[in-house]
Amino acid sequence: MAWRCCERHELLLGQRTIVMGILNVTPDSFSGDGVVDTDAAVARAWKFVEEGADILDIGGESTRPGSQPVPADEEMRRVLPVIERLMAQNFPLPISVDTYKPEVAKRALETGACIVNDIYGLRQTGMLELVADFQPAVVIMHMQGTPQTMQLNPTYTDCVREIRDFLREQAEKAIAVGLPKEKIIVDPGIGFGKTVEHNLEILRRLSEIKALGYPVLIGTSRKSFIGKVLGIEVPAERVWGTAATVAIAIANGADIVRVHDVREMVQVARMTDAVLGRKL
Repeated sequence: MAWRCCERHELLLGQRTIVMGILNVTPDSFSGDGVVDTDAAVARAWKFVEEGADILDIGGESTRPGSQPVPADEEMRRVLPVIERLMAQNFPLPISVDTYKPEVAKRALETGACIVNDIYGLRQTGMLELVADFQPAVVIMHMQGTPQTMQLNPTYTDCVREIRDFLREQAEKAIAVGLPKEKIIVDPGIGFGKTVEHNLEILRRLSEIKALGYPVLIGTSRKSFIGKVLGIEVPAERVWGTAATVAIAIANGADIVRVHDVREMVQVARMTDAVLGRKL
């Protein structure tokens, strides 16, 4: 399946796993990898290219549990100079902007991004209109609550069914305003309003999300449920636990994996693809 991010980029989903590298341009990233200097952020982006990433995902607001919102102006101050610099350098990867604010997404798309990665799943006022106007590729993610409240007491009757229903509904809304189906990716939102068991159940039952008919993105990298299962407090030390979740996610239908440790997870993805008989 061809996933056309924009006129410049087309990714072939289903032939091999796509690896999205996370670039947090924030001082308070949960994973400890945030950078606030534009030069350092640009250098890390190019390092991801060398390590085999397929997409660069840039975010200017931490959405870890309990985090506070960042004003749109500040988020743009962090993100836009990085995108501008990369575009001036003919950056070879499609750029995704990790934001739920329509005004930030608009400026990022005007600057050169071609994917909107939205943790609110297009629910914020104005976001559906924005994607209708700009026609970017979009990642629709599920989150119960907000980053401030999502981990207080996440409760579901059937978490996978409820997540699947939400993703279907939001994708249909995007299609209804004129966004082509082939530009939509869905993300069940590991760690966003889910307990450890919810996260594990999503990975086990990922084929039910895949059955919606949209490509699936999974973001497990360094997250707290891995730390709780393995007893590892430092996020940067959760690489091997992340590797296990990435392999399982790919085997159960994930098309894109969003990761901090690009070099290591490219190897995991390629090896898993080989076992599954996919093209490398």
